Amino acid sequence: MSENKVNDTGFDRKIMLHTLRLAKKGRGFTAPNPMVGATIVKDGKIIGEGWHEVFGGPHAEINAIRKAGEPVRDATLYVSLEPCSYHGKTPACSLEIIKQGFKKVIVATPDPNPLVAGRGVEMLRHAGIEVETGLLEAEARQLNERFFKFIQTEIPFTAVKTAASLDGKIATSTGDSKWITNELSRRFVHQLRNDYMAVMVGVNTVLKDKPLLTCRIGQKKVKQPIRIIVDSQLKTPEDAQVLDTRVAPTWIAVTARSGKQKRAFLQQKGIEIILCPEKDGHVDIAFLMAEIGKKGIDSVLVEGGGTLNFSLFQQELADKIYAFIAPKIIGGKEAITPVEGAGFKEITQVPELKQISCKRFGNDILIEAYL
Repeated sequence: MSENKVNDTGFDRKIMLHTLRLAKKGRGFTAPNPMVGATIVKDGKIIGEGWHEVFGGPHAEINAIRKAGEPVRDATLYVSLEPCSYHGKTPACSLEIIKQGFKKVIVATPDPNPLVAGRGVEMLRHAGIEVETGLLEAEARQLNERFFKFIQTEIPFTAVKTAASLDGKIATSTGDSKWITNELSRRFVHQLRNDYMAVMVGVNTVLKDKPLLTCRIGQKKVKQPIRIIVDSQLKTPEDAQVLDTRVAPTWIAVTARSGKQKRAFLQQKGIEIILCPEKDGHVDIAFLMAEIGKKGIDSVLVEGGGTLNFSLFQQELADKIYAFIAPKIIGGKEAITPVEGAGFKEITQVPELKQISCKRFGNDILIEAYL
């Protein structure tokens, strides 16, 4: 895609910030497609706006055009992601933009999808529309970090969520963990479950905590994540509430050491079984991530225990971490920590976090960081 960087004026920045806010309204409902916002400006005022509301539905540009209060000919379109140039579940947006007679299009970031990747911009320019790119590009890319990772690698964007006391414990020595963090923190986690396509835990979490792993945030419009259990020997009880597929889909990753009869029984109940090779006596987590990527899962929120977490860190499969710290002291040598397993042997092997930010949820602290 040829370069034509935007002339960053205060007005343009203000409109693109508004466009990014519109894009966020699709959070949790557009995956595996990106969140996209669009704003139409004519004679210095906004005449139309829209966002990609749901996977398979009209794209942001089309929604903005439909909601415009007057003809959009000779208007400027601000869009957070390059308009698509091919007919997928919906017609190509670039063709509609050309048809409607826009004078100018300002794009925050190119689309990394190989089916687009600059073609949308070139199509617009070829039709005589002025196109500028790069306004708030970093912010636009971060907004769709899951989409960017998945479309370029076919491996899900993976975030690890932990909740620990100030001394680094996720449960007491007897296994009691309800509740370390406060209600505000737990509500945020439910929002994350709405945002990510899948939630993953290890079987020990199922056995100890008996979780439902659903999104319960009290909103009318809620998307339930696919629940993935990593269970090498298929120890998940047949009556576990996480197996109730009337609430949300459930997948279980197993190895050949799991019983064929139990696998068949669970499959009859609507549970999807993913047979994986072994690595170090457990499910090969790298194979599993690639496998669920093939099934269209673009993002995974891992709420598992220390063994699963260490495996992800060790194999460099985690992209982000949400680490909640509660102002409590649990103590005890036998009390478990967020990352267990064999641990790293040398400091030089330890993953280093970057782009660190902190938030407060009452007295709890959330540290967000990337690996």
